[in-house]
Amino acid sequence: MATEPEIIAERNGRLGVITLNRPKALNALSLGMVETLDQLLAEWERDDAIDAVLIMGAGGRAFCAGGDVRSVGTIKDPVARERLGRAFFRSEYTVNHRINRYKKPFIALVGGIVMGGGMGLSIHGRYRIVTETTVMAMPETVLGLFPDVGATWYLNRCPGRVGLYLAMTGTRLGPGDALWSGLATHYMPNAALDDLIGRLTDAPSLDPATIEAAIAANAGGAPSGYLATRQKGIEAAFAPDTVEGVIAALQSVLSAGGDQTDWRVDALAVLRRASPLSLRATWRRMHAGRGQSIERVLVDDYRMAVRMVTGHDFAEGVRSILVDKDNAPRWDPARLEDLPESAVDALLAPMPAGEDSRGLVAGDLTFD
Repeated sequence: MATEPEIIAERNGRLGVITLNRPKALNALSLGMVETLDQLLAEWERDDAIDAVLIMGAGGRAFCAGGDVRSVGTIKDPVARERLGRAFFRSEYTVNHRINRYKKPFIALVGGIVMGGGMGLSIHGRYRIVTETTVMAMPETVLGLFPDVGATWYLNRCPGRVGLYLAMTGTRLGPGDALWSGLATHYMPNAALDDLIGRLTDAPSLDPATIEAAIAANAGGAPSGYLATRQKGIEAAFAPDTVEGVIAALQSVLSAGGDQTDWRVDALAVLRRASPLSLRATWRRMHAGRGQSIERVLVDDYRMAVRMVTGHDFAEGVRSILVDKDNAPRWDPARLEDLPESAVDALLAPMPAGEDSRGLVAGDLTFD
């Protein structure tokens, strides 16, 4: 029995169409998938017969639920885990960078679940079209990781401190909030996607005006969200200078008689059950990374991600959330107050010679 390819590439007129094809795994990204994506996008960027690229997920349930962290986190040997992490993150972040700097229009149809690596494959592109089924999130702090794939770059472009709130808590967004926050550019019902692809396929050329006209012919008003009504409270709660200060601010409102169904209850619960290392790492990246280039952000993501997947908390998060599903991770250390800032310094230190020692060369991403 032939195995279906995990990446399906098609040429529809002057449109290159990429389908992530692991529907049973919610189109989670394997190393082979990101390597194929990088080669394909590079080839199509040079191909004069292709004017634009569209990416979508198979199966209807997800665009992409992220990187296949389970396959990495269940490797018992930390050395082997690090080896796969280096290969995976180098390829994944190279694809994120390529999409961010892509010279042709890049269109992502992001219906269903869009998390982690799926955000990196969509939000760096020019057109991000959400549907009524879209659920976006960066939930890494409860997995012993941090919002990577350039999240520091795009979450810091959300209004005010909303991006910081999303990074720290992994709050899930529907289509309305994805648009309001700037993470999506257009809303379109699922039923209209085939017509959009047909219009793009039939067009004799695909310049931005033609693409935007095809989108406009199918776009609609998104369902309302909740972020706008929360923003004032988010600004106040996430104004302190430390993670501990945010926790105290949230607790103060709730202790003063705040509604126990309030969004702060969920935010506080996540901050209390997340990995202390993940919280400190995410806090540092979101603050220090403001205004950084996408190249600088991705190099720092690489340093931090390789080291974190090798460590205790990532393996423990995968065990607790994805394998045993007991939701009772045993973090090390277990308390924020026992984790010094120097632990984050170590995560961000330059890699050994030969890994990313050449740094940034002429604005390009260089890991080794």
